[in-house]
Amino acid sequence: MSSTTKRPLWFLLTQHWLSLLGVALVATALISWLFVLPQQIRGHVENPYVGIVVFLLLPAIFFTGLLLIPIGVYLSKHQIRGGLAEETFDRKTALRRIGWFLAVTTLLNILVGTQVTYRAVKHMETPQFCGATCHTMAPEFAAYQNSPHSKVECVDCHVAPGVSGWIDSKASGTRQLIETVMNSYPRPIPSALESSRLVPARETCENCHWPQKFGGVNLRVINKYAEDETNTRTQTVLVMMIGGNKFAGIHGAHLGPGIHIRFAVADAKRQGIPWIEYRNATSGEVKIFAVAGSPTDSATTLPKFEMQCVDCHNRPTHTFELPERAMDKALARGDVAITLPYIKKRGVEVLKAEYRTSQEAADKLPGDIVSFYQKNYPDLAAARSQDISQASQAILAIYSRNVFPDLRVTWGTYPNNLGHIDFPGCFRCHDGSHATVDGKTITQDCNTCHEPLAMEETSPEILKTLGIGERISKVQKQ
Repeated sequence: MSSTTKRPLWFLLTQHWLSLLGVALVATALISWLFVLPQQIRGHVENPYVGIVVFLLLPAIFFTGLLLIPIGVYLSKHQIRGGLAEETFDRKTALRRIGWFLAVTTLLNILVGTQVTYRAVKHMETPQFCGATCHTMAPEFAAYQNSPHSKVECVDCHVAPGVSGWIDSKASGTRQLIETVMNSYPRPIPSALESSRLVPARETCENCHWPQKFGGVNLRVINKYAEDETNTRTQTVLVMMIGGNKFAGIHGAHLGPGIHIRFAVADAKRQGIPWIEYRNATSGEVKIFAVAGSPTDSATTLPKFEMQCVDCHNRPTHTFELPERAMDKALARGDVAITLPYIKKRGVEVLKAEYRTSQEAADKLPGDIVSFYQKNYPDLAAARSQDISQASQAILAIYSRNVFPDLRVTWGTYPNNLGHIDFPGCFRCHDGSHATVDGKTITQDCNTCHEPLAMEETSPEILKTLGIGERISKVQKQ
């Protein structure tokens, strides 16, 4: 056939390796998309980072392939005109060539897609990917592993169901990728409450927890250890009035039928609440509480929020501890031997010490514990070296899951609003300073939420009566 004969496009596609590569990339992107797409068409989207594959990686491969195809076609025409390539147009040979090429490409893509793409997407749905792959999430992942929700997938709480949740998760994942690549992410990473990316509790938490359900009362035993030589233990025993539905108690007062509470915040972490609106749709009661000197009308320019579970339970999974509380828990669980002299005091001291990096803490902290006993209790250090070593590693573990110097996460970086001992928590509202125009205040009566049965007693009688005092002591002696 004459060299002037017009050759079909599919013939020119087979004449240069760039156009063939372009076809292969386009086929790869399309076939991979087909493997990923079914996982996206769901009521509840899985991992938001899948958007990186679906909306960044695959489109990049696809458009790269589209760009290479015309370049390869142009080069093949140029080679034919210059006599550098075959001029004869053989329809059967060209068709057979491109047929074999597409068949092999499709087969390889199916093999790769079923084994790599699918598995990669499934891996991106795991907490290990969310927390361990992304360096910025290391603090949250460490806290997550030490939480009651450590078996719950990240997306069950952080991605809302439906189309809006799907769109938000993809936008968030893409933004986080860009920030990570550009090293422009904030340090420390703001919480969901701060960043306004919080998924409403009714779409996440309330899939398992029902605040209107009657919760009755819970018995809580709080162990505290003194920083003396014997690590003297005291115990506080509280009956927590959980309530719920129409019953009085914490949940009933805040989330009971017809009750709606709005509040204004003065800071991103929601620690300052100068204005509160209480509405009871059942009784028609409406009350406005404000701190003296703050705006008292609903037209205030401060951002407002409808109260929900996470306004109190703001760290239900990613709970960060303080040194004293963390040591108390470790002693109560038996992770640190209570019979080691001054272990509570020394443990808190090394936890609060300044370390420039996590590696420096790992190098110095355990040795500081060991050297303390070698210097002050040499006989004990020789006889109980295993207990001291175990204690030093347990204390290092406390530091490692709470402090991340490179990300500027340290003790108290993330407030915990549950309670009122370490952070304002309940007292953000129940502080006695929020009042209506006629002088009524929000109650600060301790017995409204909990009934104290013992307050920092060395051997509470109530625990003996309940028959659990000895059991707690046995755990610590083991």
